Amino acid sequence: MFITFEGPDGSGKTTQARLLAEHLRRRGYTVVLTREPGGTPIGDQIRAILHDPRNTAMDARAEILLFSASRAQHVARLIRPALARGEIVISDRYADSTLAYQGYGRGLDLEHLREITAFATGGLTPSLTLYLDIAPQDGLRRRRLGGGEWTRLDAEALEFHERVRAGYEALARLEPERWVRVDAARPVEEIQEEIRAIVEGRLRAARG
Repeated sequence: MFITFEGPDGSGKTTQARLLAEHLRRRGYTVVLTREPGGTPIGDQIRAILHDPRNTAMDARAEILLFSASRAQHVARLIRPALARGEIVISDRYADSTLAYQGYGRGLDLEHLREITAFATGGLTPSLTLYLDIAPQDGLRRRRLGGGEWTRLDAEALEFHERVRAGYEALARLEPERWVRVDAARPVEEIQEEIRAIVEGRLRAARG
């Protein structure tokens, strides 16, 4: 099973993905926990460029091509091999982030982005996407208070982050069988409990 976490910045994706991976491992599953951009040595080098707050002059088209280069390496070298071995892959962000951030956020053509993404991934789509939803201003406040990495995209205007959130909502409506919305404004433990129930239900269904 290929599970992805999506949502606005500060929604808690990284924490929830880690907690889910730990839970599934305790249940006896072999789990690969990864992230985008990054996930491979080459991808992590690209991540550093994309997240560097000094790179404010980056063109939106250059941005999408860098994200896609990282993703192509990620899929080829890590995700597909793990799935072929029968493992569960959990990724903190994946291709839907491109449509939300570069499509709805930056205003790039969605069909062009879908074509680029299909080429980069070979058409690999997640089995389940957990959409951690939170108001952009609340998510950004969490990011600032958390003391973690503050990236070039975090520094965008609030209006950009609001467009991204609207994009996520539009994407979720298009594929309701794959997307599950989770209210990310609640305590960490409560969110994780809901996520575990969702994932375990999908795993039971997959086993038949």
